[in-house]
Formats: sequence, structure tokens, C-alpha cells
Amino acid sequence: MKYRNFKDTPIAEVGLGTWQLGSADWGNVNEEEAFSILQTYIDAGGNFIDTADVYGMGVSETVIGKFLKTIDKEVFVATKLGRRGDAPNGWPQNFTYDAMKRQAEDSLKHLDIPQLFLEQLHCIPTEEMQSGKVFNHLRKLQQEGLIRYFGASVETSEEALICLEQEGLASLQIIFNLFRQHVADEVFAKAKEKNVAIIVRVPLASGLLTGRFNEHTSFAQNDHRNYNANGEKFNAGETFSGIDFKEGVQLANEIKGLLPDDRMAQWAIRWILDHPEVTTVIPGASRVSQVNSNVEASSMPPLSQQTHTQLRQLYDTKVYNKIRGHF
Repeated sequence: MKYRNFKDTPIAEVGLGTWQLGSADWGNVNEEEAFSILQTYIDAGGNFIDTADVYGMGVSETVIGKFLKTIDKEVFVATKLGRRGDAPNGWPQNFTYDAMKRQAEDSLKHLDIPQLFLEQLHCIPTEEMQSGKVFNHLRKLQQEGLIRYFGASVETSEEALICLEQEGLASLQIIFNLFRQHVADEVFAKAKEKNVAIIVRVPLASGLLTGRFNEHTSFAQNDHRNYNANGEKFNAGETFSGIDFKEGVQLANEIKGLLPDDRMAQWAIRWILDHPEVTTVIPGASRVSQVNSNVEASSMPPLSQQTHTQLRQLYDTKVYNKIRGHF
């Protein structure tokens, strides 16, 4: 495993996303399986885990907290707030300081740790970011010692650029993959200028970029790739990166033909890591084998410039105009 700097902290360039461990939107992962996934990641040299308070409404955080008690290694956990609907008026009126503090404190309880390494806004409404009040609340949480750093998970380049104007922002989490390449053009240079870490989510487009799906692949009823395939429940970009599933299968096959060999998932992550502005990529895993596949990308050589050029040409001519949702 190779490492890149998050401020003054070396973190694994391949992190672990744990939406799956909430057993709410990817099918079920029991605690024993979750512990095996987490242990495999740590054994591979990983030290950066991303979660959120709404992943199973505390389930993912709680499982991670229990797991951390079983190991003797420093692990950096990032979580998110802002999408819970339990404030007095529900979503999206839950961005008062008191509401955000309550959510951060709940995450601390679930994880059973004294301070959050990184607290991130969780794809909140654009107007809330524009007002700037939420960032003042995060600064206050930081001053009070509840969080070490704060960042934002965003859905669009516009939102990313809004956040980059905020003093003290440590990180941006954004969708960036072979089906979402334009983000690099619009955001990366500014983030580098501001010394803001880039955390890449949805790196495999909800599995489309593994090359293992066909047009007949089906998903469990409680899997977001079933109930949000077209953005019915939340931004379409969070599922298959906003690409229609059947079209995505066809495009993934074209991408696969441009890669050095049949390790499509690993090369898709390697492609992301070839961008030096990226601090870490956080693929999720429902099985131990997926963890091993994901972390392999860190030891692979960069893709050739010719391959990068071909992949960008395919994106510009066949992919970009097919993206749905906010991007």
C-alpha cells in the first residue's frame, strides 16, 4: 500500500468506503463479514476508512467502532453529517449548530472515539453551502475539539468550487471515475492550489466498472442499484455515476477493451490514482475478495499516456452526454 498526505497525516491512497457495512442500501452484510472486510483492509496496509451517520442509521459507524477495539493500529476514520431527517423540521432543515453538534456527538458515540479525524458535510443542498453558516458550525466543532478536520462531500463541480472558497476546508469528496472524468478539469487544480485533499467516491460506478455485469444482472430489493437506478430516491449520480445501466454495461465493455488486461476494476482505480491531485480513493466492499482486488491497484504501474488519451476520447464522444442527475 502506498500513502499520500492528508495535511500532515500519511493515509492510504486506497481507502475503504463502508456504505455497504450499513446493511441498508447494498443488501445485508453481517457483523462477522464486516469484521473480515475491515481486517483484510488493515492487513493490506490500509489506514483510512470512510463512513457516514446515515449508513444504516449508525450501523456502519457502530461496526467500525467495535472493530477498532480489536486492533492495535492507528486508523483514521472519516464520517459525514447532514442527511438525517430527525431535526425538529426534518431534512433539509437540519443545519443549525445544535443539530450538527448532536449529529457529530452521535457519530463519536457510535465509533466510541474521543475525536473525529474528519467530519464531512454529506451532499447537503447547494444553498446551504453558499450561505457559509454550516462551515462556521464546523469551525466551532473543531474549536471545541469534537473534530480534527472538516470537509465536504459534494455532488457537482459547482458545489466543489463553492466549498473551496471556505477557509479551513481540509477535503473534498467527489464522484470521479472513468464515467465522470470532467471533474478533474473543473476542480483539481483549484483544490491543489488550496491544499485541499481530494477523496474520490463511487470509483467503480456502483460496480459497472468491474466489467462483471451484463444487461440481465439484477440486484436485491434493498440495494440502491435496484431502487435508485434512475435516481428515484436520491441523486442519480450516486448510482452507476448517473449512467443508464444497460448503456453503462455496453460502455464498460468498450472501456475494458482499452485496458492492458482483464483486471478492469483494478485498472479503473489505478486510472484515478494516476491523477496526483487525488489523495485517496474509497471503493466499498461487500466481500473480502473485493477488498483484495481494490487494494491491488496501489501496487500496479500507471497506465500509459496513450491509454489515458484513448479513455478520455471515449468519454468525450460516448459517455459525457449520457450522464444523468446533478454533475
